[in-house]
Amino acid sequence: MAAKHRKSLGESLVDKGVITAEQLKGAQEEEKRTGRHMRKVLVEMGYIDEEDLVAFLSDSLALPRIELSNHIVDPVIIELVPEELARKYELIPVLKIGNRLTCAMVDPWNVFAIDEVSARVGLTVEPAVATEAEIKRALNEYYGGKGSMDRLMQSIDGEKRGEEKGVLDAEKEIKLKKLYEMSEEPIVVKLTNFIIMKAVHERASDIHIEPEEKVLNVRLRVDGVLHKIEPPPKYLQSALISRIKIMATLDITERRLPQDGRFTIRIEDRAVDVRVSIMPTIYGENIVLRLLDASNTLIRLTDLGFPKQILDKYERLITRPHGIILVTGPTGSGKTTTLYGSLARINTVEKNIITIEDPVEYKLAGIRQIQINPKVDLTFANGLRSILRQDPNIVMVGEIRDSETAEIAIHAALTGHLVFSTLHTNDAAGAITRLIDMGVEPFLVSSSVIGVLAQRLVRRLCPECREKVDKDVAQSAQSIEGVSLHSGDKVNLFGPKGCAKCLTTGYKGRVGIYELLSVDDKIRAAVVSKATADEIKKIAVLQGMVTLKEDGMDKVRQGVTSIEEVLRVTREE
Repeated sequence: MAAKHRKSLGESLVDKGVITAEQLKGAQEEEKRTGRHMRKVLVEMGYIDEEDLVAFLSDSLALPRIELSNHIVDPVIIELVPEELARKYELIPVLKIGNRLTCAMVDPWNVFAIDEVSARVGLTVEPAVATEAEIKRALNEYYGGKGSMDRLMQSIDGEKRGEEKGVLDAEKEIKLKKLYEMSEEPIVVKLTNFIIMKAVHERASDIHIEPEEKVLNVRLRVDGVLHKIEPPPKYLQSALISRIKIMATLDITERRLPQDGRFTIRIEDRAVDVRVSIMPTIYGENIVLRLLDASNTLIRLTDLGFPKQILDKYERLITRPHGIILVTGPTGSGKTTTLYGSLARINTVEKNIITIEDPVEYKLAGIRQIQINPKVDLTFANGLRSILRQDPNIVMVGEIRDSETAEIAIHAALTGHLVFSTLHTNDAAGAITRLIDMGVEPFLVSSSVIGVLAQRLVRRLCPECREKVDKDVAQSAQSIEGVSLHSGDKVNLFGPKGCAKCLTTGYKGRVGIYELLSVDDKIRAAVVSKATADEIKKIAVLQGMVTLKEDGMDKVRQGVTSIEEVLRVTREE
């Protein structure tokens, strides 16, 4: 790519009017005298700011601008280019797609560098641009200490460990300047990047950094279950926490109060939003990082595991012109994903869709999304009032938390709006009685709610290592109340085994199980008469509602999940 640009950097800058011919002449003389590269000479002589120069290179050469400070590179990618070659040409490999390797470079005009790296790694090198400071910092961060946590720790000088052990103790008072210095140490940056990279590669939804008295534990939540990874050194606790705080623009000196923040990083070709929650504990600050793939915005209901009969009924509900549709389940059961999939399914240019959320997890094109902010009194209730003055057709409220929000949502549904929201209840029928318990009149609930979808997430059996279970294990399915596998069923059941591809758990990925309560005349009559949740559920089942357990057992019969997994997520039922 660079070979097509025959003019020198200086000549191109003059042609674009960025520098003058006189400035170029002076820079050329300085370049000849010192032997330094023209790019560095121009910046050092003050003729152009480095950020402006990088922007010029990106624009004039049609090359991507890589902000390495917000980009985490896989150690496997780093290992493709030998350290001496990377330092010689001041470049960092950042992304490999097929036989093409993208390298962030100080000098993307350097055809010799591109050719030599291509020859050494056996890949086609595609240049990108970055600042010299970013490249130098990345060279120090990524080369040395690659691979496992043990290998990473070997890159720390043993003597320095001993000297710093007392200084970096999480319980000691550390001055602000020292905290910043610690957080910027290459080993601390490497450690932070290593933990986040490992979490992304293992498909983790959350990272838990948990200080104990003598150890700093790190656990990753994969498919809803926490797993331990190699713990980093305890004495790096303060530095690691400070590093994360700086990335999330939080107060690094505040250790007594909870803090919340967020930041975005790029890993390979993916943008990952990271939500940060920090809570003080007796052994130091506990951190939870929620990882959201910002590039994964296309959410389709057909990908979520709906049985066809439930999906058909649900799609008919979400195309109704008005009413309330509730999605229920515990935290982490995929409610928000279902709501996003629902909005994506019905989003058209003719409809005005507005959401109010806490937080906005994914950005949806063509939909106005609002983040609540209690600090300025932008709550769900107040935000919902304002939304209704924006002439919406469809409104999504992240969660109905109180009677005020519930009443506004119900009145919105009764005045011609389709309203989506969530509640934390164990089953679909429980959502009806929860609204009444909040103080909403039963006749208002029966008139406004048109459907309730309850859901859970079960882990999928790993397709590489799942194994058949014997008859005795199969019969244990009958322990699920109201659901059994009859002896006449000719079906093979599978259970988890465990292999390297599924972290030895036997499971890889998750799928939803669902029950959908459609509110008809019989359900409305039961609601108005203040029937209990159990009574409402019995009516719905008699009318053909598939329960969570029944849908779970269907997926067991299909070999998607195991009996134990269905029992795990429905045990409270």
